[in-house]
Amino acid sequence: MGVGHYENFPVGSILLPRRIRRAVHAIYRFARSADDIADEGDASADERLAALAVCRARLHEIEAGKTPDDALYAELAREIRRHALPMQPFHDLLDAFVQDVTVTRYETFGDLVSYCRKSANPVGRLMLQLMGEHDARRVAMSDGICTALQLINFLQDVAPDWKKGRVYLPQDALRRYRIDEAQIGRADTGGLWGAMMRDQIQRARGMLAAGAPLAQQMKGRFGFELRMIVMGGERILYKIHQVDGDVFRQRPVLDSRDWAYMVWRALRKK
Repeated sequence: MGVGHYENFPVGSILLPRRIRRAVHAIYRFARSADDIADEGDASADERLAALAVCRARLHEIEAGKTPDDALYAELAREIRRHALPMQPFHDLLDAFVQDVTVTRYETFGDLVSYCRKSANPVGRLMLQLMGEHDARRVAMSDGICTALQLINFLQDVAPDWKKGRVYLPQDALRRYRIDEAQIGRADTGGLWGAMMRDQIQRARGMLAAGAPLAQQMKGRFGFELRMIVMGGERILYKIHQVDGDVFRQRPVLDSRDWAYMVWRALRKK
């Protein structure tokens, strides 16, 4: 649920009900492909935006009832029609990828959350649509989970994002804790770095907790997968806290013990 952190969370796994698995894979491939246009390689900003515009045109073809020549988008079109998926979440994701190219700093936590509404929440909403869930409260809880996962990914990836010229830590928080960007460039965790990261951890944890009840409410394989996703987020936040925010030298990831613990808890619905 959300783009950019698939190595941590079992998105689109064989745990999902068979009837929606192909659709989830089509959504994933669309999101991964467009995300790579925005993020990977040595293309200029103008070249990236032009390629994303082509992606947009293919979405418009699907909306017009056509099937794009591109195999990835042809498959996406089939799944959108098969499951009567709304188009707006796909456009929102593209908006986020365009924003990745054009915006490299965020002034406040609220600005980051606004970005997550397009970069992460649409995937969760599409998953609920595939499961036939339209309840507004459940959609809101899904948004909480997806936003939290994106924020967690930002905390994990402070160093690689810096190398791409991006900072996904709120600028006002950096000023409050007297941290300048040169400190990030030096991988310097001195001063109030740990305190600043604990503040961001708490914010992400609050978003995750707000959405977590959804994982208990959903039944079957989807409920199990969602519980795994929530617990994966919790474990990553715990690991970042344990190293006092030093994600430069020891980027926290889930290991085999984490996965075993998560499966045990997910099966117990706790």
